[in-house]
Amino acid sequence: MTRLAAGVRLLVVALAVALITVHAQSPAPVSYVVTFPEPEHHWMQVEVTFPELGPTPLRTRMSRSSPGRYAVHEFAKNVFAIEARDGRGTALAVERVDADSWRIAGHDGTVRVTYRIFGDHVDGTYMAIDTTHAHLNTPAAFLWADDLASRPVRIRIVPPVEAGWTGVATQLFTTPDPWTFTAPNLQYFLDSPLEIADLVTGGFTLHTPTGETRAFRLAVHALDATQADVDALAGLVERLAREQAVVFGDVPALEPGAYTILLDLVPWADSDGMEHRNSTVITIPGLSLRTDEGRRSALPTISHEMFHLWNVERLRPADLEPFDFTRGNVSCCLWLAEGFTQYYGPLLLHRAGLSNALPIGSAIAALTAPGRRVRSAVEMSQQATFADAAVSNDAHDRSRTFFSYYTHGAAIALGLDLALRDRTGGRLSLDDYMRQLWRTYGAVPAPAPGLVARPYTLADLRQTLGALVDDQAFADDFFARYIEGREAIDYRRLLALAGFVLEPVAPTGAWPGEVAITETSGGLVVGGPAGTLVPFDTPAYAAGLDTGDRIVTIDGQPATRAAWEALRRGTPGDSHALVIERRDGRRAQTTLTMAADPARRIVPAESRRPLTDAERAFRDAWLGSRIR
Repeated sequence: MTRLAAGVRLLVVALAVALITVHAQSPAPVSYVVTFPEPEHHWMQVEVTFPELGPTPLRTRMSRSSPGRYAVHEFAKNVFAIEARDGRGTALAVERVDADSWRIAGHDGTVRVTYRIFGDHVDGTYMAIDTTHAHLNTPAAFLWADDLASRPVRIRIVPPVEAGWTGVATQLFTTPDPWTFTAPNLQYFLDSPLEIADLVTGGFTLHTPTGETRAFRLAVHALDATQADVDALAGLVERLAREQAVVFGDVPALEPGAYTILLDLVPWADSDGMEHRNSTVITIPGLSLRTDEGRRSALPTISHEMFHLWNVERLRPADLEPFDFTRGNVSCCLWLAEGFTQYYGPLLLHRAGLSNALPIGSAIAALTAPGRRVRSAVEMSQQATFADAAVSNDAHDRSRTFFSYYTHGAAIALGLDLALRDRTGGRLSLDDYMRQLWRTYGAVPAPAPGLVARPYTLADLRQTLGALVDDQAFADDFFARYIEGREAIDYRRLLALAGFVLEPVAPTGAWPGEVAITETSGGLVVGGPAGTLVPFDTPAYAAGLDTGDRIVTIDGQPATRAAWEALRRGTPGDSHALVIERRDGRRAQTTLTMAADPARRIVPAESRRPLTDAERAFRDAWLGSRIR
């Protein structure tokens, strides 16, 4: 043996010893075994083993929130029959510490917890079990331990013997056993939904600019979908995905090897879509994929959720990284994370030739929504914990103070896209802004699957816009007025560049405010059955009307719906005498002074005249396909 060969052998031995040592030091995974003893009763049993613990008591908990859903949901409410044993099988006391967590002491370094959990709600947030499937959002289904977040996770599914469930769709990492999966850490595990059913699957691949391939999978649980139906849908989604990839100039690496679209189309589902790191859950009640119309009707939700593969899952606000499963998560920037995604959803379907819908309706809402005058886009984003499927028992004022950050953000995206095109003569657009954000923040390699290396702040977004246009003053002004302020973008001028006319619906019409009324024998009850509040800055608000009041007379005549609607046939500035009755039965007189009707509509200029060459070129550059 030569001296060189001996050296190589010593190096190999050293490396092997090092690998053995590292493997020996790696913590044992947290392991779940999931069974379904009575799926017809909508519960499952989970056995979770926490090994190699220290001497202190183990604290386990259920999540209180879920990625992509920012409010608190208290998933622990459906846990029952919880028990614990140590590694020798000795029963351990389970002490409930609070509504969401349990303390287990006196163990021998291993704790095996068994519990049952109920679920019968098919959407992106909760879980559902019946004889056709198990639809599992992991935060809603699985206990976890506070101090073991860095541990790997292993989960084995044991399907009911007679159920006919053929497989599992998930973004979890596969193993040689098709019913067993892994996750590298808790953050990734709790962001990984599972659909366990008789699935029909399909897929396609995309190529990155460097020639790498990215696999996309569709997994459908439906009562009538065939392989041909799913393959046809996959073909449509591929066209859409290619347009999305062009926006960012890349397709990110998919840690488990694929991106999975989980479609649950059972008739008892709720309509929903929820993004995850390498997958999305889409639930549409009773949608049939047997027709082209049915397949295309799934595309708007798919377009929105798949765009999150870039925007939110990797291009992520700093206040959502890492996601905190123990509380509601407040973010400054859902106007971009959700709102810009809302804008690109229909825009990219249009570019792909899959829809004629235009991403312009948000401008109308931004101009007329009463909430925009109350809170900025940033402040509206911070309301997500109270508005995003949050539950409350008391009355709230969102009807006049909240403007969805989805719609608000989409309107900002529309305005910024058109403004950039106008300002730079078509050289730059919102695509360039998103691409720059992606390169600077989203594309930075993650420290571990499920984590983001460089999340952005509000200041980062502002500075990136300034650098893109080489004019920080423009960026500062745009953010100050439209994102951190409450002004409305000049949509009329910007839409006109693309040959769209923003005009009043009733130019001479009178307007009392958007007031919900219910006609009764005693007059008009304000607020309607839903108790909708009278919006700020409206004639009705100025007249002192609000929910629960009854309008008894209008200009001395009995108040009827016909009399109320007749007020709109007058002119702005008209005044009307009202007698109103408050909740306590006392009556008061007030004056309602009508305002100009703020309702607006957008019509294509070509419905009235030919488009100019400049308008046509602007529109084509904005709405046309980017795929060459």
